[in-house]
Amino acid sequence: MEVEIKRKDTGLFWFSCYGNSTKSSKEDDLNSSNADEKPGWKTMPYILGNETIERLATFGLMANFMVYLLKVFNLNHVSAANVITLSLGVSNCIPIIGAFIGDAYLGKFKTIAISSFATLLGIIILTLTAWVPQFHPSISCSSNPRACVPPTATQFAILIVGLALLAIGAGGIKPCSISFAVDQFDSTSPKGRKGINRFFSWYYTTETLIQLIGSTLIIYIQSKNWTIGFGILGFLMLCSIIIFFSGAKAYIYVPPEGSIFSSIAQVFVVAYKKRHLKNPANEQAIGVYYDPPPKDDKELKICLTKQLKCLNKAAIIQENELDEEGLAINSWRLCSIQQVEDVKCLIKVIPIWASGFLCLIPTTQQGTYFVAQALKMDRHIGPHFEIPAASMSVVSLITIGIWLPSYDLFMQRFLAKINKQEEGLTSLQKIVIGNIFSILTLVSSGFVEWRRRALAVSSRGATISVMWLAPQFVLIGFCEVFTIVGHIQFYNSESPENMRSVGNSLQPLLIAFSSYVGALVMNIVHKVTTCKQGKIDWLNDDINYGRLYYYYFLLAGLAALNLVYLLFCVKSYNYKVLTKA
Repeated sequence: MEVEIKRKDTGLFWFSCYGNSTKSSKEDDLNSSNADEKPGWKTMPYILGNETIERLATFGLMANFMVYLLKVFNLNHVSAANVITLSLGVSNCIPIIGAFIGDAYLGKFKTIAISSFATLLGIIILTLTAWVPQFHPSISCSSNPRACVPPTATQFAILIVGLALLAIGAGGIKPCSISFAVDQFDSTSPKGRKGINRFFSWYYTTETLIQLIGSTLIIYIQSKNWTIGFGILGFLMLCSIIIFFSGAKAYIYVPPEGSIFSSIAQVFVVAYKKRHLKNPANEQAIGVYYDPPPKDDKELKICLTKQLKCLNKAAIIQENELDEEGLAINSWRLCSIQQVEDVKCLIKVIPIWASGFLCLIPTTQQGTYFVAQALKMDRHIGPHFEIPAASMSVVSLITIGIWLPSYDLFMQRFLAKINKQEEGLTSLQKIVIGNIFSILTLVSSGFVEWRRRALAVSSRGATISVMWLAPQFVLIGFCEVFTIVGHIQFYNSESPENMRSVGNSLQPLLIAFSSYVGALVMNIVHKVTTCKQGKIDWLNDDINYGRLYYYYFLLAGLAALNLVYLLFCVKSYNYKVLTKA
């Protein structure tokens, strides 16, 4: 019996599994030829085109939405920030439902198609809130502070309906688009795996470059005319739908396989029923555990591991549990090794996933108080041009747009030699580096805000250049690229093959929880520090009277504690080991 030993991604662990899984160079060559059976990069213009333009439409809308809520809907800073963070949270929670529907019932293609139309309808409704006078307050607070009124219940409800449709659209597109793209590659071959890794980098690069356009041209148009600005986004969304359907004949379609949650539930139920059993001392003994032959001879299997051994009991074969062909009679009485290991994979990623809650707060809130800072600073370039406050995010996008291609084309090979990993930096290493940049972003933001406010208060409203915000936006760019790309790669590599959409839904779900945690911290700080009995509200509507830098330093401290937690999780994590069926 041969043993395959693979070094773990962290460089800290070695793990073995049993089975005849040693691959020869001939097998690699054979798998490389199999990669030609799938279209691979031939379908990427359609998939990337749909995804990046869809993100341009939604990002271009949300990037300047804080200003829209303040100036058109007359909301205060905290209320506007709550609308943005909560809508962002909802749009990133729904993907878990979209992943379930895509994997179990509709398939990824239909789920993406239906969701794209929902996004288009949502943008149309939000465009109407800017175009139709009856759909927003008649007098803007910025033009006449004394006469301004908040939005009516009907106006606010229409706004929420538009945001809800955007959330539904994101719920189907986010979890399925990446996994649908991965389906186009042969993950069993070196060529296919290399294509998948390169796809992750270029997926984020193209998205970032188009977001750069959205943060400049689209925001500039919106600052001049909200109706035209939103209308352009609707047209772009329509174009993304056309591009996606143009590749329908070229795609590989992986059919839905029914409810994966039933398979997950079966493992827990059967393991509980067999809790009184003992795992055999020799876990490599043939016939002890249920390990049926795969449906596809190309299917990759996960080796039986010793982690979470209590779940292994679900695969122990007892009397009268197999039929004449050696298959399980009742799935609620006996589970396969593959089922058990699939569940273990999902359980193991949860601690790493949870580490992103605090790390991504700067990313989820960059459209709120970062914009409020920019509004109080000198944004002029020359005597006639003023940078829109929300366009400062361009700095982070430029950072991402330069770093990702540079890493993929130049630095990856250099780091691969040092790190002994073909991808250069491993997914967990990227996540750790992203957490470090998150702390640096918040510390930089705090010091810049401290300097800006001190000058404004001491010099009676004097302003400093908005370019003082550039360092924190560069840092947040690195935080975003390392953290998000690291998480995407981590979920795709560690999620079971038949649960890849669910794995991809963890990324937007992470952003959702980060939004909720950020909103919770923000509202607690606002409530605790509200001006009562001499207290100073850190998050005052006029940040010149508040202490926003205290808020940033508080988040930096929480992010530092989170980094300690992440390092502990990384140290104890073992990557899954796959063998050829």
